[in-house]
Amino acid sequence: MRTPTTAGRRGLLALATLLTLACSAVSAAATEQQAARLGVDLTPLGAEKAGNADGSIPSWDGGLTQPPAGFTPGRHYPDPFPDDKPLFTITAQNLEQYRERLTPGQIALLQAYPATLNYPVYQTRRTAAAPQWVYDNIRRNATSARLLNEGNGFADAYGGIPFPMPANGVEAVWNHIARYRGTHLKRVVAEATVQANGTYALSRHDQQVLFKYYIPGGSYSGLKNIMFYYFGAALSPARIAGQASLLYETLDQVAEPRMAWGYVPGMRRVRRAPTLSHDTPDSGSDALLTVDDRDMFNGSPDRYDWKLLGKREIYIPYNNYQISSPKLRYAELIQPGHLNPEHTRFELHRVWVVEGTLKSSARHIYSKRTFYIDEDSWQIALADRYDGRGELWRVSIGYLSNFYDLPTIWSSLDAFHDLQARRYVVHKLENEEKATIDFSQPIPSDDLFKPAALQRRGTR
Repeated sequence: MRTPTTAGRRGLLALATLLTLACSAVSAAATEQQAARLGVDLTPLGAEKAGNADGSIPSWDGGLTQPPAGFTPGRHYPDPFPDDKPLFTITAQNLEQYRERLTPGQIALLQAYPATLNYPVYQTRRTAAAPQWVYDNIRRNATSARLLNEGNGFADAYGGIPFPMPANGVEAVWNHIARYRGTHLKRVVAEATVQANGTYALSRHDQQVLFKYYIPGGSYSGLKNIMFYYFGAALSPARIAGQASLLYETLDQVAEPRMAWGYVPGMRRVRRAPTLSHDTPDSGSDALLTVDDRDMFNGSPDRYDWKLLGKREIYIPYNNYQISSPKLRYAELIQPGHLNPEHTRFELHRVWVVEGTLKSSARHIYSKRTFYIDEDSWQIALADRYDGRGELWRVSIGYLSNFYDLPTIWSSLDAFHDLQARRYVVHKLENEEKATIDFSQPIPSDDLFKPAALQRRGTR
C-alpha cells in the first residue's frame, strides 16, 4: 500500500471534514463578512485565487477576457494557445503514477481501452472569466440566495451563480445548473451515436436558447419561475428533418414541472410533450443516456441526496479548442470506444466533488452520481454514474473551453460513455459546420418561443 503524500494527506483530511456536509437542503446566505472575500482571496465566482503548493496550478489572474486575433462571432474559435505542447501523457501503462489525480471514470476508461486511449496533460491555464455585471450579481446573490422546496429550487438570486460559497451539495449542483452561458445563443450542431466498432449515426440540429435568468437588468421576481427557453429543430437525417421541440426550463421543477411541446411534420400539429426529465431515455442517444445527462446534468435535483465531498486536484479537460477545429473531420475525431485523444487537452485544476445518492423514495436508473465541478466556473467537467448494483456504469466528459467573446467557460463537446455497452454518444459536434455557436445576435422577444410558433419554425 502506498503512503499518501503530504498533499494527499491534506486532501484526505479536508475530504473527511467535508463528508459531514450532507445536503440537507438547509442553508443560509453568506454573511457580508464572508461575501467580502469574493474578489479578494476568492475569485468573483468563489474559487481559491491562490495556486497550489507546488505551483502546478497557478493563481487566478482574471482569466481570458479578450478574443485572439482572427476571431469572428459565429465562427469557429481560434486556439489562443496554439504553441502549447503536452507536458506528459497519462496512459494505461503509467496509470499508477497519476491515479491520485484521476477520477474512477477516467481510470475505468483507460483500463477499458488501454491500447488507444490516453490523456495528454498540458500547462494549466486558469482562463475562466465572466463579465463584470455577472460578478456584481454574484456578489449580491451571495448574501440573498436561499434554497426552496427542500433544495429543489432557489430564490432571491439573479444573473449569476446563486451560491459562490456553497454550504452543501445541492447548492453546488444549482451553481452548475444556473451558471453563465450568455443571454441568447444560436447554433447548428451535430450529434453522433458511436457503436463499439467505431461506426456512427450522425444527426444535425438547429438550436436557439434564451436565458431569461441572464437578461441584463432583470430580476428574480420577473422570472416567474422560467430560467430559459429552448428551441430545437432537426435538420438531418431526412427521417427526422423538420421535427421541432420547444422547452420551458423552470427554476423549481417540483412546484412547476418543465414544460415541453413537439412538432412532427407528418402530423402537422403541435402537441404538448410528455414529461422530459430525470431518467426518461434521451430520444437521440439509442438509450445510452437519460434526459438529465445532457449538459452533464440538468433539471431538478429532487431525486438525490447530495453531499459536498470537498475539493480535489484532478486532470480535467480544459481549453479544448483543437477538438472543435474546422480542420478536423468527424471521421478523424470519432474512434471506436472514445474520441481521438490526439486532439484533446487535459490540465490540472481544483474541482468540487459532489456525490448524489438516490433517495429511498425515488426512482432512477442511476443509484449514484458523482460530479467533478471546475471550481473556477461551476461547470461539471466529469461525471460518474452508477447502476442499481452500485457499479460504475457510465462516464460523462465535458471538454471545456473559454468562449472568450462572452467570456465564460462551457463545454465545446460532451461525450457520454457506456462502459458496459462499449458505446458512446457525442454532443455538440461543429467541426464540419460553416458557422458555430453565436452569442452576438439581438435578444429576441418571448413571442419567438411561444408554442404557436413551433410549427412555423420547424418547417422553415
